Amino acid sequence: MLKRIKGRIIAKGIGEGPAVVTHQPLSFLGGVDPKEGVITDPHHELRGTSIAGTVLAFPQGKGSTVGSYVLYQLKRNDKAPAAIINASSETIVAVGAIISNIPLIDKLEVDPIAAIKPGSHVLVNCVEGFIELEK
Repeated sequence: MLKRIKGRIIAKGIGEGPAVVTHQPLSFLGGVDPKEGVITDPHHELRGTSIAGTVLAFPQGKGSTVGSYVLYQLKRNDKAPAAIINASSETIVAVGAIISNIPLIDKLEVDPIAAIKPGSHVLVNCVEGFIELEK
């Protein structure tokens, strides 16, 4: 059984994969290796975790506007997340997702960080504006 949760579309597309979830904001510049798709920030709870091909759920981005370009590099290197879910997206992540064609949704009906189980399969539909979770 699947649970459907509506949200706001930021970057169109459809992506799915295993969920990588964090309660901490994420900086792509200096916090993610664009060649390997691994979180490198030594202070982040997901340090060493690959985000390639995942549905990456985090509250919001932080850091430099160059983070948008890091998302673009991840996509070009085939190491980007399949989709991104934010509690509340900000400009850095939004622009990066848009220029990289990475589906991005935010402002879900429920707190996505609490609702999504790490490792569970998640579908992000940024054509119709919802995610689907395993119940």
